[in-house]
Amino acid sequence: MKVSIITPSYNQGKFIERTILSVLNQTYQNIEYIVIDGGSIDDTMEIVRKYSGRIDVIIHEKDKGQADAINKGFKLATGDIIGWINSDDIIFPNCVEEIVALAKEHPDGSIYYPAYIDLIDAEDRITGNVQKHIYGKETLINKDYDIIQQGSFYKADLVRKVNFLNEDIHYCMDLDLWLKLLDHGGIYFYESSPLAAFRIWEATKTSTAGVRFLRDIKKTLRKHNMRPLSPNNTRLNWYMLKAIVKSLVSKPALG
Repeated sequence: MKVSIITPSYNQGKFIERTILSVLNQTYQNIEYIVIDGGSIDDTMEIVRKYSGRIDVIIHEKDKGQADAINKGFKLATGDIIGWINSDDIIFPNCVEEIVALAKEHPDGSIYYPAYIDLIDAEDRITGNVQKHIYGKETLINKDYDIIQQGSFYKADLVRKVNFLNEDIHYCMDLDLWLKLLDHGGIYFYESSPLAAFRIWEATKTSTAGVRFLRDIKKTLRKHNMRPLSPNNTRLNWYMLKAIVKSLVSKPALG
């Protein structure tokens, strides 16, 4: 089974080498690696070119955002299962091997992901972990919308069937993709150990988005028929209220 991995990047010279090495050092060998850079002006491309002999496709051109970059990679990918790892996150050496085993065990799946991942800081120190057991679309739409993107992989033919990522969604295009894929296949998780790490630092997109991130989630879930009285809607309304109050309190006084 061939696996395609895409790394979208833009000015991530601080972290991208760690991401690249985490892909190149996988115990599983049949991997196609694609790096899509959106025209970085820092040292990102110097680092990427160090590994050009081991990266199958490198694109360095302006794009319309993260979803556009990932879709470029998806459309070039030739693997049976595909996924992406952002240029500040990492996958652990056995990640692809375990995901492939899971996919072979459950060929009816559309999504394969690690139920556990580590949280790391800018210096690679583990600061916590995340655990998510997701059993289907209903859970994501109405009960708990959180997903684990790092280390997750998808059936390539189904990604094409659902027309890739929605490029109009800025913050939760991964959630939207999962919801679309779950109309066409099951979801399976690996839970013996963490397979990836999500880096949380001051410039992480989801750390800086605030209300915009929550609105994106709410809009996406509504599109997939979230119930008005669902736990997800209640949670989002509460988080949005807190975020709005926080932004008002933190505004500097005039005068």
